[in-house]
Amino acid sequence: MVVPDPLTVASGICAAGALLSSWQLGRRAVRAEAEIGRLQAELTAERHAASHDPLTGLPNRRAFYRLAATLLTDRSGCHLIAVVLDIDDFKQINDRYGHAAGDQVLVSVAERLATFAGDNLVARLGGDEFAGLLTSPTLDRRWIDHATRRLYDMLAAPIPMGAVTLRVTASVGLAPVQDSQLTEALNRADAAMYEAKALGSGRTGRALHDTAYLAEC
Repeated sequence: MVVPDPLTVASGICAAGALLSSWQLGRRAVRAEAEIGRLQAELTAERHAASHDPLTGLPNRRAFYRLAATLLTDRSGCHLIAVVLDIDDFKQINDRYGHAAGDQVLVSVAERLATFAGDNLVARLGGDEFAGLLTSPTLDRRWIDHATRRLYDMLAAPIPMGAVTLRVTASVGLAPVQDSQLTEALNRADAAMYEAKALGSGRTGRALHDTAYLAEC
């Protein structure tokens, strides 16, 4: 009977132990990477939830002002135009068709506004109020008139909703941003939007821009 060499046995045991330790470390590394990935995904989701409207997916009010401030510092020679819009008679939609239908209207309006804006910033400020910051190579009145009509027409298109097709209108106000004064431009756009709503009597919807300021440009 051959007696194993103690040193050989010890070496084999050490090698097996090293392999086991290496395997365990590898498993721990894989678990650690998975945990880090999970935590990063949760953090990304939390940040997105904190800055975006949960219904429409658009940036919320806080994110709008933060992103707009960045755009104001780097507009690349383009003019910026503030847009504010409000859905006409939105409460009646909720009362007649239910809040689920109202939510669908909000989602549809958000999608159409985002399509109209393209790469420009748009957001849901709250309720049925939306805002945007559009870039324009010029403050030419014809360009703004064309953009205004196109936006209104997109928003006024029928919204299919099962057996029912809804047609909604929105009152829209636009105002150029002067000297990086975003709040002032939004106030002018908001005033133009309410003037449009008054002219439309809350039924037909209108789209207006701040003609007094444009006349000065």
